Amino acid sequence: MSGPVHLSGRGVAGRHTGTAGRRRRSPDELLEAADLLLVGLPGLAPASQRRGAAIALRAALEAAVDRLLERQVAGLAQVSVRAKMLCLRYYTDPPTAQRAATLWGHLCLACHYHQYEIGPTHAQVVAWRDETVALLAILP
Repeated sequence: MSGPVHLSGRGVAGRHTGTAGRRRRSPDELLEAADLLLVGLPGLAPASQRRGAAIALRAALEAAVDRLLERQVAGLAQVSVRAKMLCLRYYTDPPTAQRAATLWGHLCLACHYHQYEIGPTHAQVVAWRDETVALLAILP
């Protein structure tokens, strides 16, 4: 029995659903998903669409960083994304690494739901999307 799978590969209750046999999404596919959510899908609340777009953008950035670091150092797939962001400055120029880490931090905050907080605005998510596109063009 399997429940809905989120972009992180974890099910509803945080159980790992496994990624064996599943193709990882490319950064471009994840950007496309974010764009669909930003345009708006019928039947979904706007706040949910914006949060979903932020999740897709975070996954796109993480996939690009993974791709870069895996080419440089084998085995980095097992370390946390926070550690990967720290390593990034050694494999790209420091300003780019700082931009990626800052964007990732903003997207992480946007992805977490709290009842007492207002989610990200449409303008914020569009700005994060533009920064993600810019970083994906820089990261080889």
